[in-house]
Amino acid sequence: MTSFHTTTEKQPNGACVISLVGYLDAHTASDLERTMQETINGGCHRMVVNFTELEYISSAGLGVFMVFIESVRKAGGDIKLAAMKERVFSVFDLLGFPVLFEIHDTVHGAVSAFPDAQ
Repeated sequence: MTSFHTTTEKQPNGACVISLVGYLDAHTASDLERTMQETINGGCHRMVVNFTELEYISSAGLGVFMVFIESVRKAGGDIKLAAMKERVFSVFDLLGFPVLFEIHDTVHGAVSAFPDAQ
């Protein structure tokens, strides 16, 4: 059984940082999906996903981001990705995600890429 959990923290500029910990695969993707849906339902459409403590991601995990990106952008927000380990980034890179998503070296850089809340 793989271990995975998330935490969400709202930033002063209105961005919500979703931190991923553990292994994101077919068994745990629904947990991330639930977290992202709850974040959107809570009114946050400016998301930063913190990958600092994510050890592994599968294609099922990648699919979760594709589920939400269009609706978040239509609502005037975005999903920015940050602080990936090289082996996690290589999966995103292989599937062309750097073209679809902004990927930042640090969480602070990703949060700062959103303009201050109005």
